[in-house]
Amino acid sequence: MKEIKRYVEENKDRFVQELMDLLKIPSVSADSDYKKDMLKTAEAVKQKLQNAGCVLVEICETPGHPVVYGEKIISKDLPTVLVYGHYDVQPPDPVGLWENPPFDPVIKNTKIHPQGAIFARGACDDKGQMYMHVKALEYMTKNDELPCNVKFMIEGEEEVGSENLGWFIERNKEKLANDVILISDTGMISKDTPSITTGLRGLSYIEVEVTGPNRDLHSGLYGGAVGNPINILSKMIASLTDENNHITIPGFYDKVEELSEEERKKMAEAPYNEEEYKDKLKINDVYGEA
Repeated sequence: MKEIKRYVEENKDRFVQELMDLLKIPSVSADSDYKKDMLKTAEAVKQKLQNAGCVLVEICETPGHPVVYGEKIISKDLPTVLVYGHYDVQPPDPVGLWENPPFDPVIKNTKIHPQGAIFARGACDDKGQMYMHVKALEYMTKNDELPCNVKFMIEGEEEVGSENLGWFIERNKEKLANDVILISDTGMISKDTPSITTGLRGLSYIEVEVTGPNRDLHSGLYGGAVGNPINILSKMIASLTDENNHITIPGFYDKVEELSEEERKKMAEAPYNEEEYKDKLKINDVYGEA
């Protein structure tokens, strides 16, 4: 660790400047006006991977924004780590709420960042994390300490649902073959507690359309006899859970894994203060299944 810290300290100014340059490119995937900036960012990520030691780096076209792929293969006998990240960012709106322009990164000292932090769109989602892995490869490559094969898959559509990521993976299974996938697009429990996120809740997108009468009805004449689609839909949504917040959808829990006592014990060791949690979010109580 001493050598790593020394390397980081010696190269800190360069690291920060490189990241700042990356953050200045407005890679907003949700707005077609930024298409050229998306391509510019992909090219920049490609260059970063090459500089860090990847032997093969390429920008792979998809039906949408491209995926940047890179690899450093030492030996087929060694395990392979696939690093996932994304170079696109959320739209900066509403711009008026930013204290500094979203794509003009600045370093500021705050109460929770007394040593300073970079403020810009994408600084922590996900250019900062992705860049961290690139620099880790740089260190291990330059110091001949890389213990395994490394592959990078940096996409440009995470903030719009990764619509073409599945398309890309299906066509590149052999190229992406690995033993473990490392994703740093999550949070940290605290600055002094190393954290590995092993699971997150998924999303299911469902569109439900509830229709009612053929015209707008006067509530005084029809209110008791004809159901309002909004009320019916509200009841449908409310029926998805019971009074204990238990999900009532048949079969929902069939494949849910029960946590072992050891896992529960480990989770209980994580620093967590419920009162601080509520205060931070300005809520009166927490919510969840009993």
